[in-house]
Amino acid sequence: MLLVLRLALAAVFLYAAYTKLREPWMLFAMAIDAYQLLPEWASMLLGRTLPWIELVLGIWLALGIALRYAAAGATLLLGVFLGIMIRTYAMGIKIDCACFGLGDPISWRTLLRDSILLVLSVALTVMAMRARRPRALAA
Repeated sequence: MLLVLRLALAAVFLYAAYTKLREPWMLFAMAIDAYQLLPEWASMLLGRTLPWIELVLGIWLALGIALRYAAAGATLLLGVFLGIMIRTYAMGIKIDCACFGLGDPISWRTLLRDSILLVLSVALTVMAMRARRPRALAA
């Protein structure tokens, strides 16, 4: 189950990074700015860096590198994203979620999808934290 969750979330993060990195970073930065939460400079910084963070998390999850940290990072990101999307939806702001590039407006469907991803990520994080650490070989 750990492997399935790890690879499923890796695919999500890799796809999310791919959809953002194939477009000019400024489009994603403008989508972040539409949430009306951050100053413009912070939206620009996130527009440039967040897709790369998603790419690294996706690679780490796929390869099982630093799994506890990767899973916790994925859970943190998904939790923050979901919280911001719920706030935006509740305020009636009609914008794209920009989760997988542009063209995906925030709706009950995107909230449900991201809620499911968060639950899966929490499950992965719990499993990764409970998994035994490999023991060092005796010399």
